[in-house]
Amino acid sequence: MADDNATPGAAVRLTALTKDFSTVRAVDNAELAIRPGEFFSLLGPSGSGKSTLLRLIAGFERPSSGRVELAGRDVTALPPHQRDVHTVFQDYALFPHMTVEQNVAYALLVAGVRKDERRARAREALATVRLDGFGDRRPAQLSGGQRQRVALARALVDRPGLLLLDEPLGALDLKLRQQMQTELKQIQRTTGITFLLVTHDQEEALTMSDRVAVLDGGRIEQVGPPLEIYDRPATAFVAGFVGMTNLLRGETAQRVTGRPGTYSIRPERIHLTPLNDTHSPTPPTSPSRPISPTSPTAPAAESAPSTDPAERSATGRITDIAHAGPHTRFSVRLDGGDDRLTVLRLNTAPALSVRPESPVRLTWTPDDAYPVPH
Repeated sequence: MADDNATPGAAVRLTALTKDFSTVRAVDNAELAIRPGEFFSLLGPSGSGKSTLLRLIAGFERPSSGRVELAGRDVTALPPHQRDVHTVFQDYALFPHMTVEQNVAYALLVAGVRKDERRARAREALATVRLDGFGDRRPAQLSGGQRQRVALARALVDRPGLLLLDEPLGALDLKLRQQMQTELKQIQRTTGITFLLVTHDQEEALTMSDRVAVLDGGRIEQVGPPLEIYDRPATAFVAGFVGMTNLLRGETAQRVTGRPGTYSIRPERIHLTPLNDTHSPTPPTSPSRPISPTSPTAPAAESAPSTDPAERSATGRITDIAHAGPHTRFSVRLDGGDDRLTVLRLNTAPALSVRPESPVRLTWTPDDAYPVPH
């Protein structure tokens, strides 16, 4: 699904953009408009075309066809240095023999900016990324997160109209990566510069972005705010790639949802009730469709739609239980076949007395089964 390319005053506009490498089409007819001051992410697996798309915007690659516009200016044929763009890479690319301040000010030195102004702007950029007082250090004296922030300050020092971030947090450990996600978003809000992030990390894209474009096979599958991408996936690929989901198709979909087609049900939207637990909690309620409690003592039966129009349910047996910190993940084999559903349950809820092969009932609202194209 392509974005509305009629966005006026777009910071980035791609029109019918295509890139072929020999027999491989890396980018296929991309249509996209990114708003000024937006934090935008290109999300997709390896080989989806997201890095090639970024290189086309930066000018490192020439398109096979189509057009790239930056702030209303056609830059399709211009080299990188003639575009108001900077790129931050995963490997930082800092000069080891220079101080932090010299690294940050290097682009200003090349541009012939006076020494006193270079120093003032470099220090301002370092303050923006919370590295005040680090200007005299060498890159080898910094942690990975600090080096990443130096690379970011260097890209921000001459105030580009667009900042491209190519998997910038990929080399960091989990906790540092999560910390940098928060800092990057704060920096973007402070500077007001348009950020375009390339990542394969769904959490990273959903956490930081105003909007996300999901790519697969060189094509843009869907563009939208993170919550829309997650809750209303436009395709089965988006549903499966962005977060965890259960895809119900064919006879299973008909039997379980009562409707033909393909449906995405997020694991956290499914309520699990042990069939042999007489003290089961009441299923959750939906703001628009309250759910009546199901009978916790009902015998295991073949998966079938609930008779309550405000809910759907299926029965089955637990095949696996995985404790993952804040939540527990259950795999349930549905009765009447080999289909399995995954259920996530927060560990703040009362513990369930279940184990592998325990019979359970799964319940969700009809709205939680979101229809997606095949």
